[in-house]
Amino acid sequence: WKGDEKRESFQRIYGISFPTKKELDDYLELIEEAKNRDHRKLGKELDLFSIHPEVGSGLIYWHPQGALIRKIIEDFLEDEHLKRGYGLVYTPHLGNLNQWKTSGHWDFYRELMYPPLEVEKDEFMLRPMNCPGHILIYKNQLRSYRDLPIRWSELGTVYRLEKSGVLHGLLRVRGFTQDDAHIFCQPDQLKDEIFSVLEFAIFLLKSFGFDQYEVLLSTRPEKYVGTMENWEKATSSLKESLEKIGFSYSLDPGEGVFYGPKIDIKIKDSLGRKWQCSTVQVDFNLPQRFHLKYIDHDGKEKEPIMIHRALLGSLERFFGVLIEHYKGAFPLWLAPCQTIVLPITEKENDYAVKINKKLLESGIRSEVNLGQEKIGKKIRNAELKKIPLMVIVGKKEIEKSTIALRERGKGDCGERNPEEFILKLKQRIALRK
Repeated sequence: WKGDEKRESFQRIYGISFPTKKELDDYLELIEEAKNRDHRKLGKELDLFSIHPEVGSGLIYWHPQGALIRKIIEDFLEDEHLKRGYGLVYTPHLGNLNQWKTSGHWDFYRELMYPPLEVEKDEFMLRPMNCPGHILIYKNQLRSYRDLPIRWSELGTVYRLEKSGVLHGLLRVRGFTQDDAHIFCQPDQLKDEIFSVLEFAIFLLKSFGFDQYEVLLSTRPEKYVGTMENWEKATSSLKESLEKIGFSYSLDPGEGVFYGPKIDIKIKDSLGRKWQCSTVQVDFNLPQRFHLKYIDHDGKEKEPIMIHRALLGSLERFFGVLIEHYKGAFPLWLAPCQTIVLPITEKENDYAVKINKKLLESGIRSEVNLGQEKIGKKIRNAELKKIPLMVIVGKKEIEKSTIALRERGKGDCGERNPEEFILKLKQRIALRK
């Protein structure tokens, strides 16, 4: 009641109606399908992650299968950032309270920060944001206009003291990792940098199978820092970049954060639900607060513009959305186990092990099931694990030095030469199919 979980509880009752029975039936079907796709249910069934309230609510334990998918995502992100001229940085999870006072988070964000820890008469905070760490690296040496733009990326874990009542699986947690990056640039570089960030966002989202978006541009609020001229230039740069990339967008007048205008991109999943994902923010505040400077071509000190951007946002939340979008049946390139080799009887075990070894040596994530169950049970178990490809070997396959392929969602795909199969499989994975 009144946002305080310590008060007595009230029960809220919702009602909904539709003009036609068909619309009601469609809605009920959607609700039922959403239950079947619930990432908490699938996370347990597929052994991806767990949460242990007795240790800490909103804190995620990544199991081997889930951790492997996370590593695939992280490796992909880091490789793509390096291709685009970003440097990778790592900054501490803990920092002196003074930096959060300087940044303004202590004044404006304190309710979502964990209490300070006292160490040797100093107070330290678990970070709720990654930006001050990147700023301190920037300040570590004198910067020239020739150095700009500087782009730094970090898969940085942050901690926010969300109220227990709003915690929800992977989608709302207290400790999470963001694909954060900060760009320090000159005013005349802002438009190109924003455009590059938007291009990068679309590339990443499409790589994970999302191609429907809702875009919002939030502009100057009543209370703001920075000059009117800088706000207008920044907002114009955001608009022009959105139009250049071909995005239709909605304006949200006055709803920008106090330190600069921003773009939010929501993705639509397979059920048409919208999820907040990419954010691009221009910041006039932190460069002022931390006295950031660079030496311009005329030898004078100038203040850089700072861009905050997260393209997937929280990896935990994005993983939860992925689970529900694909109903746990991850695409081949993301699947923790890409192939499983199934011998029909024990007589084919040696051949199955040989084929599995070839797959593993080729960089394919593969398993072999040498159990004594009948082949039908082995296939069923592989289907329950949502493994994309089943390689079945029997007496005929040994005699012909071939394999029989079965694909998730398609069934029997016929006979294959092992070497040709592996070659085509590697091509599919490289194309992120």
